[in-house]
Amino acid sequence: MSDTHTPPALSDQELAALDAHWRAANYLAVGQIYLMANPLLTRPLTPEDIKPRLLGHWGTSPGLNLVHTHLNRVVKDRGIEALCVWGPGHGGPAVLANAWLEGSYSETYPDVPRTTEGMGRLFKQFSFPGGVPSHVAPETPGSIHEGGELGYALTHAYGAAFDHPGLLVTCVVGDGEAETGPLAASWHSDKFLDPVHDGAVLPVLHLNGYKIANPTVLARLPEQELDQLLRGYGHDPLYVTGDDPATVHRAMAAAMDTAVERITAYQRAAREDGVTERPRWPMIVLRTPKGWTGPKEVDGLPVEGTWRSHQVPLSGVRDNPEHLRQLEGWLRSYRPEELFDADGRPTEQVLACVPEATARLGSTPYANGGLLLRDLPVPPLEDHAVRVDRPGSASHSPTQVLGGLLEGVMAATAERRDFRVVGPDETASNRLQALYRATGKAWQAQTLPTDEHLARDGRVMEVLSEHLCQGWLEGYLLTGRHGLFSSYEAFAHIVDSMVNQHIKWLRTSRRLPWRLPIASLNYLLTSHVWRQDHNGFSHQDPGFVDHILNKSPEVVRVYLPPDANTLLSVADHALRSRDYVNVIVAGKQPTFDWLTLEEARAHCARGAGAWEWAGTEDGSREPDVVLGCAGDVPTQEVLAAADLLRRHLPELAVRVVNVVDIARMLPHEEHPHGMPDSEYDALFTRDKPVIFAYHGYPWLIHRLAYRRAGHANLHVRGYKEEGTTTTPFDMVVRNDLDRYRLVMDVIDRVPGLGVRAVAVRQAMADVRTRHHAWIREHGVDLPEVEEWSWSG
Repeated sequence: MSDTHTPPALSDQELAALDAHWRAANYLAVGQIYLMANPLLTRPLTPEDIKPRLLGHWGTSPGLNLVHTHLNRVVKDRGIEALCVWGPGHGGPAVLANAWLEGSYSETYPDVPRTTEGMGRLFKQFSFPGGVPSHVAPETPGSIHEGGELGYALTHAYGAAFDHPGLLVTCVVGDGEAETGPLAASWHSDKFLDPVHDGAVLPVLHLNGYKIANPTVLARLPEQELDQLLRGYGHDPLYVTGDDPATVHRAMAAAMDTAVERITAYQRAAREDGVTERPRWPMIVLRTPKGWTGPKEVDGLPVEGTWRSHQVPLSGVRDNPEHLRQLEGWLRSYRPEELFDADGRPTEQVLACVPEATARLGSTPYANGGLLLRDLPVPPLEDHAVRVDRPGSASHSPTQVLGGLLEGVMAATAERRDFRVVGPDETASNRLQALYRATGKAWQAQTLPTDEHLARDGRVMEVLSEHLCQGWLEGYLLTGRHGLFSSYEAFAHIVDSMVNQHIKWLRTSRRLPWRLPIASLNYLLTSHVWRQDHNGFSHQDPGFVDHILNKSPEVVRVYLPPDANTLLSVADHALRSRDYVNVIVAGKQPTFDWLTLEEARAHCARGAGAWEWAGTEDGSREPDVVLGCAGDVPTQEVLAAADLLRRHLPELAVRVVNVVDIARMLPHEEHPHGMPDSEYDALFTRDKPVIFAYHGYPWLIHRLAYRRAGHANLHVRGYKEEGTTTTPFDMVVRNDLDRYRLVMDVIDRVPGLGVRAVAVRQAMADVRTRHHAWIREHGVDLPEVEEWSWSG
């Protein structure tokens, strides 16, 4: 797309103001890394002014300060609603400096005012005990992106832009970050951005040439090859290159103006003229030296423009007089006496380009999503619940039933557009296709007559990158909306590290009263381990739950609903919740319906409970054995085992306990949902055998319950990495989770029962032997397994 016109050049006055702001931000960034006293250099620096431990990263800061300065100008001049995602991992000094300059930091933290005293606190607290992290973190006003782990900036930016049509999200991508897989995939997000209903993303690829100790790949590409790569991603790059501040300021201002005008033109064409052609969105390639304006040489070695400027260019300032002299010269090179008055306040010239109120990047409500969040209109569960006349009398696909509820949510948010469902090409596979009656799949690329459900304004998002799904949804939630991530269970591990970061973000945010709660990150893990018999071993891994339960108990919740109505109840709770990561594991294959909606609600509220109708205890004494279960397939196998025990050993008192909320197994002191010992002992007993069938790896249950009085009597069956392409029942047999093995476990562990029930045990073992021969001959499970139903 050609420029609508050439942006006017900066006047000398505008240039001077931009440069003053940039120098002030650079000065504050250096001060945060080094100084704990004498913030305005009112006297010569002494070793006592220097922090004892020098932490932080200088190399990326000048470039981030440049972007922040110029973004301020276009926001102020054009009245734009803007948010910035700062991708370079350790750019904390720059973003904190700019938040302090614009005043948003002092409004958020009144004890760090825009005065000399406040500047001193800003400096000392950075990477200091009791202070703030060196990364752009939840504590940083205006941030939605933790800068510690690289790769997610651009996908977060697009998540923030979806369904925010008036928002410009600028995203600074560091050239080190650009080498990661998630970031490489993120360039394709422009194929999902609707110019009518979504905002815009302006990527700024900052090529300063180096990572911590090596050159970066994109910085060393010939410019033509880099240009071809970025155009291949669908972008129209604008280039800003140089090391002379005045030249770079003028070029950056022109690039920003051009980019914003192109974005505005594309949006106007789509919104007013009905143009449907996918835009070639602008981006900026900013090539400036790493550690720009810092020491050019230290101890005879080049620093500016090399990897040596990545962290702390002058490392021996307290002990090396020459380093101290260089540091003072470096700080004074920014001419702080021109930038701050005698009381430490930024001058009018420094603040000339800064927007006001919520237009400031550090005060934007888009970076504090709870300010924008509205309650989600979840339809009444009664409209979607399945009828249960008696336990096990019918079966439904739990996720298909859930799909109807999600369709209702999607329809109820059609006008407000604040709910999305993401997943890697599996919405229909996971039986959630009812969603397509309310919306299509977001898609801006080419369409063919054979395509189904693609829509430019769709709010189901499918792409074969779990990283993109996760990042889009995180950005969407952090800016005040709701959503659900549906995935095959085994492949949720792909985002293990991403969810780590989000959990840490939520945990920290909970301690910041100015950050309001946001909608929870909700996972639906389906196509799970026990019904991946057709795809085989590669698709069988239930360990995401183990990973999640290692994280902060303030934030994580894990649910294993055993049927359709319990899934509805759990999903209703998760969709309405705030500041959690909810993991729901539920099957998509038809599953017996065990509980009515009323019973399901009560059971889910308890999180764990005895199913009296399934056991054989009469209340006159403690049970002889407890059969515990968590997960849909383990629940079916436990009930089938209880059915066998009822027929073969009717005198045995059996209690069946189902666990929906797996954290209930923990002590109350370790997790808010954990059971007190008295409640646990009443449910599982203190000294009776407990045979527990668990959906995932059995040692997780042992780990959760190891402090319980009855742990020595707890025997857990679960997935043991025994899998292949086989029949559904063979999966549980291979892992000793089947009903016949559970009956054998009861006989082996109830004192005195082994001698009395030897014939029953032998019969159970014989069925397992017959099973192996049968499936190899017929390719299907035994008739008594396939045709079994609850007869209690």
